[in-house]
Amino acid sequence: MSQSLCKIYLHVIFHVKTTSPTIENDHLGRLHAYIGELVNTTNCHVLCVGGTSDHVHALVMFSKTETVSHLIEEMKRNSSRWIKTISPRYSDFTWQAGYGAFSVSQSQVDMVIRYINNQAEHHKKQSFKDEYLAFLRLYKIEYDERYVLSD
Repeated sequence: MSQSLCKIYLHVIFHVKTTSPTIENDHLGRLHAYIGELVNTTNCHVLCVGGTSDHVHALVMFSKTETVSHLIEEMKRNSSRWIKTISPRYSDFTWQAGYGAFSVSQSQVDMVIRYINNQAEHHKKQSFKDEYLAFLRLYKIEYDERYVLSD
């Protein structure tokens, strides 16, 4: 009998559209929890969700039956729909079109969880754009800076 065994960790990052309202601090915890629930409905397993008023990080144990694009579509589409219901402030809320998804080795999982949980402190020293570009460089992803983080 053949078995497909895999354990893949994925660090997902996406940003609020620049013309969209940002997320108030009072709503961040609820939003992150909701995104975690959405991840779990895709047969993936959320380990951590965090971020700041303008972006989200999630560490996910990826399902062998899921696709990256579908996972992120579910996270973004449904969380965008949900946040519009919690306050009129978010009636025009939208996530940017793109996202980043980066593999994480087992040995780095705890470090990534700490990193995600420490986003507020981290972004006192580094902008989201600089953080995101650093990920692209670290993972040697070719990009055109004119289109990174553009709506």
